[in-house]
Amino acid sequence: MTDFSLMTIFLAIGALGFLFLLVSLIVVDIFDWIGFDSGVGLDTSHDFGVFDSRVIAIFLTAFGGFGAIGTSLGYGAAVSSLFGIAGGIAFGALVFYFGRFLYRQQSSSSVTEADLIGRTAQVVVPIHANQIGQIACRVGEERVEKIARARDGVEIKAGQLVYIEEITGDSVIVSLDEDNKISLFSEEKQ
Repeated sequence: MTDFSLMTIFLAIGALGFLFLLVSLIVVDIFDWIGFDSGVGLDTSHDFGVFDSRVIAIFLTAFGGFGAIGTSLGYGAAVSSLFGIAGGIAFGALVFYFGRFLYRQQSSSSVTEADLIGRTAQVVVPIHANQIGQIACRVGEERVEKIARARDGVEIKAGQLVYIEEITGDSVIVSLDEDNKISLFSEEKQ
């Protein structure tokens, strides 16, 4: 009778984990939905943590399944629980690392100020003396256009290369590349 009850407990835990997984897939991520931070102490820049509801659901499902396997092999509660924990950790880790891999493959279309400073840009609308113009540069695959002012108030013609020195509000401060030290096609910041 103990084996049947133990088997029932492990199967119930596995079923609960599977139900939790289905609900989290349908209702997006339950913990994000209720505002729980899924990163807890890990790199949250990829928005997929150890305590993500999908990882927990897979852990519970695998724990129940492997615990049931341990019970069917004739092991007691302690050894079957160790089977369950090992299976839960293995499958939870698999889902965690696969999820992080997928999130790292996503690209972001937001370009920060730090991404622009130090970049080479090309003047697309002339910057007249002590006035504004417009520059364009590439950050990764994204083309960014900004209103620009010359650092020294000098005139910079369309097509010339400039160096982005700083950001001031919605515009950038640039300096002319008189010595051709910078290349528009360089991917690295100069």
